[in-house]
Amino acid sequence: MRIAPDHPLLLRIVDDLAAHGWSQQNIFLPEALTRELAGECRKRAAEGELAPAGVGRGPFQEVREGIRGDHIQWLEAGQVEVCDRYLELMDSLRLALNRGLFLGLEDYESHFALYPPGAFYRKHVDRFRDDDRRMVSAVLYLNQAWLPEHGGQLRIYLKNEVQYDVQPTGGCLVVFLSGEIPHEVMPSTRERLSLTGWFRRRGNEPF
Repeated sequence: MRIAPDHPLLLRIVDDLAAHGWSQQNIFLPEALTRELAGECRKRAAEGELAPAGVGRGPFQEVREGIRGDHIQWLEAGQVEVCDRYLELMDSLRLALNRGLFLGLEDYESHFALYPPGAFYRKHVDRFRDDDRRMVSAVLYLNQAWLPEHGGQLRIYLKNEVQYDVQPTGGCLVVFLSGEIPHEVMPSTRERLSLTGWFRRRGNEPF
């Protein structure tokens, strides 16, 4: 599902990142595609393919439910048609970000994330201290009929200690600079689904 890098929707995201460091698009995906992706996430969960997410990376990664309680599975191109359509759309966004902001983004990595009721993710930033490849984070929500009383907001921390809560409603996309926007996932009263990913540049790690 490719669209032109100069599509108005993508240009709004580019402009928001340039001006504020983050962007929220409440209607990014068609409802039908959102439902298909949610169904794929639930299917994988039912088949036991989603695993508890860890914190840290490499040999220092560990599961710590007191920090993070979601279950994830990474996407790979060529496995499922509906996921490939999503990845193609995000590649269109990558091209738009490169064209508008000259970020040198080379690829995009993404995983399904399922938060069971009561699960959360403590305040953090998305860029590792020893790996600067993640430049732009993107979270796409897959939840139908989500209400504010269900909780599960993405709380982002902006300048001057301003907090802003994003409701995780289906089809909504939030994009932000990975190393600059602290954020956390609040507990919810129902299962919470998303696709979380990162646009990456070439890093400073040795080959």
